Amino acid sequence: MSLAVIVVSHLPLPLKDHLILPAHQPQQNRLLAVLPEAERGRLFPHLEQVPMKLGHVLYEPGVALQHVYFPADSIVSLLYVMENGASAEIAVVGKEGIVGISLFMGGETTPSRAVVQSAGYAYRLPAPLLKEEFGRSGAVQHLLLRYTQALLTQMAQTAVCNRHHSVEQQLCRWLLLSLDRLSDNNLTMTQELIANMLGVRREGVTEAAGKLQTAGLISYSRGKIIVLDRPRLEKKACECYAVVKTEFDRLLPDIMAN
Repeated sequence: MSLAVIVVSHLPLPLKDHLILPAHQPQQNRLLAVLPEAERGRLFPHLEQVPMKLGHVLYEPGVALQHVYFPADSIVSLLYVMENGASAEIAVVGKEGIVGISLFMGGETTPSRAVVQSAGYAYRLPAPLLKEEFGRSGAVQHLLLRYTQALLTQMAQTAVCNRHHSVEQQLCRWLLLSLDRLSDNNLTMTQELIANMLGVRREGVTEAAGKLQTAGLISYSRGKIIVLDRPRLEKKACECYAVVKTEFDRLLPDIMAN
């Protein structure tokens, strides 16, 4: 039986003001970690470590991207925002990925919003440098194209999940995907943000968590969720989590195995 702790807080996390900490290094991001030495030599000197504050918006729909972000121990949620302000998550990006794929895919902008879902740190790279490296048609291009295909699978599967599966199943998928993208088993965020991720009311999240607690899969009290049995949680989730995980493992075996 596995034990994971997810803390759901109503208060923002304090963040350290210093941008460079000895405990953090670019290799914490798995895409950066697998780059060949030549590519590291060209990109690493230009990486800037930045704090990722809970709820911080990295980019808005239609705004040209100035940087791409490689999360180290943070998670970023990609949200589609409706005209009435309602939103729903279309994908999550953590230590396995990069935020800002529209930059190297040629679109420059995107109709989605990128919001920090779990606080921590990331490494950002100026847009022109990534585009120049991508244009070399070498290891970086090959790696980012494979990652993009995996991310598109996650987006498609999330759309199917939101349409056909219960809030309880969506919550299971969301918990599992979030845990997979963290360096440890601790996640802190607001209940309102969880509801926004799933595109449901906050009461729906509370009800779904209550069902999981009754089933003995989690312990839920005063904003703190403890995952008591991950294997059973995976069985409780719909097939969407397994589809996404399988595709990431297939396309990025050297990354997801770490």
